[in-house]
Amino acid sequence: MPDHEPAARGGEPARRIRAVHTANTVTVYQAYDPRLGVPAARDGRFPPDWKRERMTWVKPSFLWMMYRCGWAAKPGQETVLAIEVTREGFDRALGEACLSHHAPGVHPDRDTWRRALRTASVRVQWDPERDLHLNALPYRSLQLGLSGPASRAYADEWTVSIRDVTPLAREVHSLVRAGEDTAARALLPVELPYPAGPLPHLGA
Repeated sequence: MPDHEPAARGGEPARRIRAVHTANTVTVYQAYDPRLGVPAARDGRFPPDWKRERMTWVKPSFLWMMYRCGWAAKPGQETVLAIEVTREGFDRALGEACLSHHAPGVHPDRDTWRRALRTASVRVQWDPERDLHLNALPYRSLQLGLSGPASRAYADEWTVSIRDVTPLAREVHSLVRAGEDTAARALLPVELPYPAGPLPHLGA
């Protein structure tokens, strides 16, 4: 992935965080096996057997989540969760994050990047955003990887609510398959640019 990409057609920045957000929270998405996802949504928190030391990736883009989980059809990803986290926690994660790849315009050399990546508990990838048919768009969406202390804070401190949005995923997919794109688009979460400010350490 180039370290500096031109803006997409129509003036859309090549890399921008778009998310459902309020004055206090940001919504991210994950997909899990129902054995974990269902109790998490029921209780509004991750269960004790959720592995807090393991890296977990969260996505503010609903359609990127649909691309990743195949509209909640891939094995082990049949339950799609919308997790509301505090903006304070989300912003902290962004501030502490390191790009998951070396970018010459961001890091002076590969050794510096490797050292930063080794010590960072948060990683960022910029992946092509997806349209309603899950085709790649000419601009990128944030994916945030949390491990160690960041993963524990996400599960036990930052999470405000957890909702099961699998029925929404299936309804939108059904409309798309039926050629009802306008109706499907009307159901999508409204993701607006997130006011994180410049993120030069993340290439944005």
